[in-house]
Amino acid sequence: MSTVQPVMSLEGVSKSFGSVTAVDDLSLTLEEGEFFALLGPSGCGKTTLLRVLAGFEMPDRGSVRLDGADITSLRANRRPVNLMFQSYALFPHMTVRSNVRYGLEMEKLPAPEIDRRVGEVLERTQLEEMANRKPDQLSGGQRQRVALARALVKRPRVLLLDEPLAALDKKLREEMQLELKRLQHDVGITFVVVTHDQGEALVMADRVALMKDGCIEQLGAPRDLYEHPQTRFVADFIGTTNLFEGRVAVGGVQLDGHGLLKADNEAETPVGEPAVIVVRPERITLHVKARPKTANAVKGTIADIAYHGQDLNVHVAVSGAGRHVQVRISTAQETSATYRIGQSVWCAWNPEHGRMLTR
Repeated sequence: MSTVQPVMSLEGVSKSFGSVTAVDDLSLTLEEGEFFALLGPSGCGKTTLLRVLAGFEMPDRGSVRLDGADITSLRANRRPVNLMFQSYALFPHMTVRSNVRYGLEMEKLPAPEIDRRVGEVLERTQLEEMANRKPDQLSGGQRQRVALARALVKRPRVLLLDEPLAALDKKLREEMQLELKRLQHDVGITFVVVTHDQGEALVMADRVALMKDGCIEQLGAPRDLYEHPQTRFVADFIGTTNLFEGRVAVGGVQLDGHGLLKADNEAETPVGEPAVIVVRPERITLHVKARPKTANAVKGTIADIAYHGQDLNVHVAVSGAGRHVQVRISTAQETSATYRIGQSVWCAWNPEHGRMLTR
């Protein structure tokens, strides 16, 4: 991606509501044509940050820039940025076509220009056959596409989406994740989506900013956050993970009762300080007969087995661990009949699949 000049940026932005700091001295750049996700738990500040980008909230400190120009003081209706609300906010008495036309008509553009742009966006969002229907005649996914079309027809520099898939059921939500990504790629507009769903962010985004307490805990490509978390919070929030708690030792982490566990990185704190080894469930293999020869292995007892169709989640009780170790096994390789509750097993993984964290 081009780094010559970001399409939009925040510099040292803070926003408080009374004694609560929602956004705390945050700086961020959005690149041209990228799909960017603001991810985090409720109350982390992601929606406030989105509203600052949109112009619905003015920051207490810091600046907002668009194409290098300071737009901090510009209200929402003066910014070439569109915010698509979670409720979609469609006009129920208008057809799909009229809903999409409305914003351009308010700008008093020439009718031929409106017709051309509306036609283009209806085609791109696959709404041509539904153009004369009203919102109550559409499915949830179709209504979402109308809201997107209405935002895109105004050709914003940046499109902001606040939990756009929250109202959809699981299957439709998964379909619309790919649909949104395809649409963003087709139109080439920078999308910024707010979500609390880490799976959604991993599927759709080019980059993800994981927020905590008004700050960005880690920023990077989805794979970076998943494979190389920088803190325990990131490791625990992004996907399912196993945390083996011990103390920094020469060459890895010393785990009481299980010896030295090696990782793909070195410790950032002195020997003896608290640390964890983070390992994803799909990276662990189960061994029944004897301790495997891999560098990392801990012994435990199967406490539960959950069948998920495409895979098994085997929960293993390990002495000294605060919670069960989860192991994800493809049912193409194993069946639930291979394992039983109460069975002794070794949980093993290669050092390159574990990451040492000290904060």
